[in-house]
Amino acid sequence: MKSFQALVVKEVEEQVVSAVQQTTIEQLSEGTVLIKVAYSSVNYKDMLALQKNTGVIRGYPMIPGIDFSGTIVESEDEHFSVGQEVLVTGFAVGMSHTGGFSEYARVPSEWVVPLPKQLSLKEAMIFGTAGLTAALSVQALEKNGLTIDSQPEILVTGATGGVGSIAVQLLAKLGFSSITAMVRKEHQVAVAHSLGAHHVVFPSEFENQTHPLNKQKFHFILDTVGGQVASDLIPFLYYGGSMSLCGNAGGIKLNATVLPFILRGVNLLGIDSVNLPMNQRIDLWGKMATDWNISQTTLSDEITLNELPATMEALKQGKHLGRTIVKL
Repeated sequence: MKSFQALVVKEVEEQVVSAVQQTTIEQLSEGTVLIKVAYSSVNYKDMLALQKNTGVIRGYPMIPGIDFSGTIVESEDEHFSVGQEVLVTGFAVGMSHTGGFSEYARVPSEWVVPLPKQLSLKEAMIFGTAGLTAALSVQALEKNGLTIDSQPEILVTGATGGVGSIAVQLLAKLGFSSITAMVRKEHQVAVAHSLGAHHVVFPSEFENQTHPLNKQKFHFILDTVGGQVASDLIPFLYYGGSMSLCGNAGGIKLNATVLPFILRGVNLLGIDSVNLPMNQRIDLWGKMATDWNISQTTLSDEITLNELPATMEALKQGKHLGRTIVKL
């Protein structure tokens, strides 16, 4: 097979640099399935992978890209056949195993999800890791009492970002009528409303609150930010309420008292889509392809490998909206 293009990250003189370059199959990590990549997507973790000392990439050189969809061209596993359309998210992809910002990817068959019939390769990456994480967050809240019948007050943080924008749309599609979006900038307000949010708030409205228990405002919070934002919101949960946690863009530390937990019985629900068991992946992708499919209305744009640096910089500066998919 001739060489092909991939974004390669290297460490040069103690600096992390990245560039699109010609690559060969031999430079890919080992695996039992070789896939011709159709699309990948841009996630917060991908941006971190291009920075120094973020802990995402474990060794250089590396091809980043934590998810991708495509068509199998070689398979050593009888459960997968040449020509089959598939998708891959999570595990070690784009971290310690070469990832999706490449025209070809090779992975263990245990990481591969057959593409649902109702979903195209492009739609799969409009969802991507962000969509899977959003769906997993909604599912976790459902398991802790989120129902249409009660029409609860729901807050989604980082509501115009990758995970947040899909979460807002998904909750709106499911029929929830009181969705509050948290955004940081004025220009994001209109975007949040267009996604399906009924109300919009800013983090500043919940900062510097000195009471360990504040007025109960939200039955459920889907947090994508972490850090101080998540800490500030816990005291605003209703009795028996739940908050899902899936991100750390706002930091990795929580500053909280035990009072919301022992006096209001609130729950914190950790969300991990990286090592999600395969049976749960297949179940969620099935929902996202059918009843939970909002790919046609998702805020997204399409770029090439060569346009990745500009998108990564926008993500780093907090100026990125919705989802960006990379067409290979």
